[in-house]
Amino acid sequence: MAFSSCFCLPPLPLKQPIGPWRNVGVDQRLTCAYKSLNSELFGQQVAGIGTELRRNWNFIGGSRVIIRPQVATLIHHQKASGIQASWLASSQIAGNAFTLGTAAVLPFYTLMVFAPKAELTKKSMQSSIPYIVLGLLYSYLLFLSWTPDTLRLMFASKNWLPELPGIAKMFSSEMTLASAWIHLLAVDLFAARQVFHDGLDNQIETRHSVSLCLLFCPIGILTHFITKALTKIS
Repeated sequence: MAFSSCFCLPPLPLKQPIGPWRNVGVDQRLTCAYKSLNSELFGQQVAGIGTELRRNWNFIGGSRVIIRPQVATLIHHQKASGIQASWLASSQIAGNAFTLGTAAVLPFYTLMVFAPKAELTKKSMQSSIPYIVLGLLYSYLLFLSWTPDTLRLMFASKNWLPELPGIAKMFSSEMTLASAWIHLLAVDLFAARQVFHDGLDNQIETRHSVSLCLLFCPIGILTHFITKALTKIS
C-alpha cells in the first residue's frame, strides 16, 4: 500500500511582480541625524548630516542600502537658525541702545550735581546736541519696534484711549522697552536742565532736585518747587 501526502504552502501575496531591487519582504527605513560628519557603515565611512538609510531585500537581488539626504530637514534647521539669529540681533541692539543712552546722559547730571556753577556745566546745559542724539536714537528704536499692532495696542479702547493691558503687552518686547527708556532719558534730562537753569536764575539749590530727576523725574520737579517756595519764605 502506497501512501502519498502533500503539504501545500499558501501562496505568498504578491501585489507587484518581482523585479530588480523590488521590495517584497522587508522595507525598513531608518532616519539618523548624525552629530558628527562621519559615521561607520559596514566598514565604510558615510558623510552627511540628516541622512536617510533605506535597506531593500528580495530573493533575486539580495540586499542593499540606499543613502538619501534629507533636504527638508536641512532647510528646517537653516530657517530655525535664521529666526534665532534675528532674535539675538534685536536683543543685542536693544541692550546696546539701553547702555549707550544711559551712559550718554550721566556726564550732564555729574556736572550739574558736582559743579553747578562751572562754565563748562553752563555751556553743556545750553547745548542741544544731547537731545538731538537721544531723539535720533529713539526714532531708530521706534522704527525697529513698530508693528502693525502697535497703534491697536496703544489705543485699544472704544474711545481711542490707552489701556493698561495693551500697553503692558506692547512693552513685553525688548526693543519697545529700550525705546521707552530712551524716551524717559531725554525727557528727564530736559526737565533736569529746566530745574538747573531755574535754580541759577533764582539762586536756589538744585543739586538734590537734579539728582532725583535722573530716575524719579516727577519727584525731582516737585522737590524743586518745594525748595523754591521754602527759599522765598526764608
